[in-house]
Amino acid sequence: MAAQTPESEANFLQVYLADFFGIPAAHLEQIQNFFQAERISKGGFHSKQGGNCDRLSFVKSGMLRMHRLHGDREITHWISGPGYFVVDLNSFLFAQPSRFDIQALSDCEVYTIYKRDYDRIGDEVPEWNELEKRFMAKCFAMLEERMFAQISLSAAERYAMLEAQQPELIREVPLHYLASMLGMSAETLSRVRAKGFGE
Repeated sequence: MAAQTPESEANFLQVYLADFFGIPAAHLEQIQNFFQAERISKGGFHSKQGGNCDRLSFVKSGMLRMHRLHGDREITHWISGPGYFVVDLNSFLFAQPSRFDIQALSDCEVYTIYKRDYDRIGDEVPEWNELEKRFMAKCFAMLEERMFAQISLSAAERYAMLEAQQPELIREVPLHYLASMLGMSAETLSRVRAKGFGE
């Protein structure tokens, strides 16, 4: 269960809000005030499959894994580290049952906005509809890039891309989680790493 903590290092969140949402400086503090600083202990859940993912969180420290069962296999969909958002977007926006468990791989510090507050931003920031469109466009662009990588790149190329974009995952996340997220077996990933790809 996430526990609320005192707000700290406000500029950290503002920098990423400006970068990811494209929020003008004049509105940064206003929007930041909708976020709460929280901690999630290792093994704790941000949200659970079948429930309602009513929060969008930005990771300050630690890592959260988005995963689900598929038959008898557990599939890692995504791992969010510092500087990334974590959410089941379909559940958050449309109040659908969450398709994933989102679980902390380590002790995490996050900035969280709850759906009830997210829906109020437009009342205080007239430009929010346009800013939200940019956010959604970035989300879909990232999804398209991942889909293209899965169907067009070799296992070694996918690993090298991950190492270039999120090297902290390579250092800190168990091999079988990385392999699942990259769409390959743990044995294949072990062979790729042994050959020195991405190094």
